[in-house]
Amino acid sequence: MVLTTAIHAERGEENLTTASRLFLALMKQDDGVRSLLLALPEVFPWVRHLDDEEVREFTVELLDALSDAAELGAREAVHRAIVSWRATARINADPDRLREALRPLGDVDLGPVEVHR
Repeated sequence: MVLTTAIHAERGEENLTTASRLFLALMKQDDGVRSLLLALPEVFPWVRHLDDEEVREFTVELLDALSDAAELGAREAVHRAIVSWRATARINADPDRLREALRPLGDVDLGPVEVHR
């Protein structure tokens, strides 16, 4: 059972590494970039609420995170990239939320901020 689980995990890692490398190779070619950008809305329908620059930033961040997950085992980076960009899309999709998010805070001190990495 343990050996089967280990083999399964190893194959999963190999699949992730292969997919990550394939996407990174596609990003080095104009047609590949175009194809990837056209495919994104099918995988992540909420990207329609991101502007062109945000879609590019999301794509680069997602591919970097996939690479880190494949090469370094840093799987949390993929989840974090998707969750944060989906939250951005959610704000962009709601005019009231967007207006509130863009409102200057002035001299308001919101207290200390904890950074998670």
